[in-house]
Parts: sequence; C-alpha cells; structure tokens
Amino acid sequence: MDSILSLLGAGLLQSFEPLNLAMIFFGCFAGLFIGAMPGLGSVNGVAILLPVTFLVPPTAAIIFLAALYYGAMYGGAVSSITLGIPGASTAVATVFDGRPMAQSGRADQALMAAAIASFIGGTISVILFTGFAPPLAEFALKFGPQEEFALMLLAFATFIGLGGDDIPKTIFSIMVGLVLAAVGFDIISGQPRLIFGGLVEFQRGIPFLVLAIGIYGIGEMIWTLEHTKGKIQMHKVEVGFKKIINNLAQVKKYLPVSTMGSVLGFFVGTLPAAGATPASLMSYGLAKSFSKDGDSFGKGNVAGVAAPEAANNAASTGSMLPMLTLGIPGSPTTAILLGGMIIWGLRPGPLLFAESPDFVWGLIGSMYVANFMTVVLNIALIPVFIRVLAMPFSVLAPIIFILCVVGVFATTDRMFDTYLMLGLGIAGYLLRKLNYPVAPAVLAIVLGPLTERSMRQSLISSQGDPMTFLERPISLICILIAIGLVSYPLVSKMLKKRKEVETA
Repeated sequence: MDSILSLLGAGLLQSFEPLNLAMIFFGCFAGLFIGAMPGLGSVNGVAILLPVTFLVPPTAAIIFLAALYYGAMYGGAVSSITLGIPGASTAVATVFDGRPMAQSGRADQALMAAAIASFIGGTISVILFTGFAPPLAEFALKFGPQEEFALMLLAFATFIGLGGDDIPKTIFSIMVGLVLAAVGFDIISGQPRLIFGGLVEFQRGIPFLVLAIGIYGIGEMIWTLEHTKGKIQMHKVEVGFKKIINNLAQVKKYLPVSTMGSVLGFFVGTLPAAGATPASLMSYGLAKSFSKDGDSFGKGNVAGVAAPEAANNAASTGSMLPMLTLGIPGSPTTAILLGGMIIWGLRPGPLLFAESPDFVWGLIGSMYVANFMTVVLNIALIPVFIRVLAMPFSVLAPIIFILCVVGVFATTDRMFDTYLMLGLGIAGYLLRKLNYPVAPAVLAIVLGPLTERSMRQSLISSQGDPMTFLERPISLICILIAIGLVSYPLVSKMLKKRKEVETA
C-alpha cells in the first residue's frame, strides 16, 4: 500500500509540471466543447487531435488525450440537457430526464447534477483504478462470450423499467431496436440481411448516432412544435452564486445513485468492447427500477441525470484499465489511445507498469487533476450553456435541425444517412404519439450487435448447447440477476394490486 501511495504521489507531482498541467487544462476545455457538439464525441475528438500530440513527449501526449476523453464525457450532457440532442451515444440516457428538467426551468440544476455526478463517477473510478488495477484486469479476462451475453441480458433486463407500467409495449420497443440492429451483413455467413429490398446503402447497417439524433433531435423538435404551435419560449434561468450553492445542497438526493452508477460503470468499462454507453444505460435502468419514485423518471427526475452521467465517466476510466494492463482497448476511444501509445514506442500490457512506471503513474495522477479541473470548468460555464435556453423555440428549432443534419453528415459523410435520420425522427415522433416508449428501442440498437456476437460465439464453441450459459458461474449469476430484475416490476405490480384490494 505504501508503494502505491508513493508512486501515486510521484504521479501527481508529475501531472503538476507546467507542460502536463497545460495539457490537462486544454484537453479538458477542448473535450468539454467537443463532447457538447452533436456527432463529434470523444472518439472523433481524440482521432482528430491525435496528430497534435506528436509535438510533445509521450507522457504529456497521453495526458492531453486522456483529459480530452474526460472532458468529452462531461460535455456530452450539455447538448443532451439544453437541446435534447445527445452529444454522443454515451449521453443518450441523460436526455431522458435532463431535457424535461431544462424545459421546466431547471436547466441549471440538471447541468450541476451532471457535473457533480460526473465528478463522483470519475473520482470513485480513479480510486478503484489506482488500488485494484491488476486484480480487476485479471478478473476481466475471465469474461468470455458466455459472460458477455449474460451481461447483455442483464442490461436488457434493466430496460424493462424504462417503459413505465406497459411492459408489453416496452418489450415490443426492444424487439424493434433489435431488428434495426440486425440490418446489414450477417456476422457469420457474411450474407446481407434486412436490407429492405436490396438497398445497397443498408448493407453498412444503421449507425447508432443516426438513430439517436433522429429520434431525440428531429422527433423531439416535431413533438414540441406540434404541442406548442411554435410559440414556446424556453424558461429563462438565472444563475448566480446563491443558486449554485443551493444546487450543491441537492447532492444528497442523487448521491446514492451516483455511487451505484460509478461502481457499475467502472466494472462495465473494464470489460473489453463494452464501453461507457451500456454502462450509462444500465445505470439509468437500475436507478429507475429501484427508485421509490420511479414514475417521475423521464419527467425531470434529477437522479435520472446523475445515474448515467456517473456511470459513463466511471466507464471511461475503467476502459483504460484493460488498455494499460492487458493491451486490450475497453472502448473505441481507448483503441485510438492504444494506437497512439504504440506510435510513441510504448507497449501496453502487463509489463508496462514495470517498464514505464513514470508514464503510467503520471497518467493516473493526471486523472485526479483532470477530474477536478473538468468539474470546475463545467460549473463555471453553466451560465454560458443555459444562454441557449433563453432563445425563443422558433429560433432554436432551426438551429437544432441544422445541428442534427450537420452532425450526422459530418460523422458518416453520406447523404443517405441524413435522409435516414429524418425518416427515423418522424418514426420516433409517431411512436411517441402512440404512447410507445422509444428509449428501449434506441438502447436495444446499441447492445444488439454485442448481444448477437457473444451469443453466436458461445453457441458455436459449445456446438449449439444452450446450457453453456448456465454452466459458467459468472454467466449464471448475471442471468439470475436479470430474471430478478424482470420479475421485480411484475411482482411489485401484483403486490400493489393485492394491497389495493385489501384496503378497499
């Protein structure tokens, strides 16, 4: 323990060197705005700015990119709350309650909750990273395709609570998402499937960002315009020192879900190829399922902002663990970081901690500093962010439309995806009019490919024996928890009805 503390102390001192501190500041600042721009996100931000890092030493370079990653995780909540458009897939769950809070004049509270929860998630995950990196990396290696499939089932089980009391509609929505996720090429045979009459454009599949921006950008805009006839004036929010103090006093309301999301997010982030998006979605689902006021989720519950934000920030730290200790990227962003490390002449893996301790502990020390610096920047810029809400919606709607179109085209470079985004936005609007929950469909398209891949790998390796999922302890535990989560709302509903009958 003493050696870890001494190494961490050396890492913190290294992160306070002028060059490294400047890299942390500029990385956090740039990441905050990159994360807030629809269609960019941490992956594109790190990829775009990777060449810039070749001008500085490797330690300063990785510190800059890690700070950029941190800032983008924070920034994704900004557009989700102020515009209702996810800055990246990791911030989709933040829209569910963040946007209703902004529309009801509580944008400052939502942005503050997102910043504080992100700080909690980042802090807990960095502490876990510091103390338990080797054993956690070894545990993550035990996750084969069976365990990954069981974990995805567990994630889907948390979605059941997202659709309210109408469980059949929620399941239907999940099925629609899974069908959309299957569009493209079959992962085993390579044959095209569900390409709607042979449309070549569908062979690449439906990108998740196209779906998310379409439903939560275009769909939400049409819904708002219909119900307000374009005359809505967004609530003006006054932000001052007193309001910031009052919002800080509300932390105790969402501290439990933030802690839960942090631990869950860090664990999911350590699993190769899982990343922050599944972590944030699972955290939101669990927060709603076990909340005493679950019906308020989706209508502006501050815990619905805090839970996913804590999870996605914790997962961003967790995803660095397999990259550094095993050489396996835990997310698309860390895959780019891995490539950068190799270019800089570093070899991620078990020997990295022994061969390059200055590099590793300098990075870990910078995580503590970057986490603190990003939350300060985020809170300081809240007045800037909420100025967006001072615009009349008749002005804001065209801006949202342009951001959606530019965000999709800049990401995919295909006009077909732009048209598809508009079509999906109209479909999302119609689903909402019919009272079908769109959130489970959006979430299912994220996890659909991961679920199919792990399931088919498991069945191929076991020669088609479905018992392979129950023969492995970790897989069995995840499946049993998933069954419990699915049963929980059904049992609660039955007990509630019985209690009503007895008191009648």
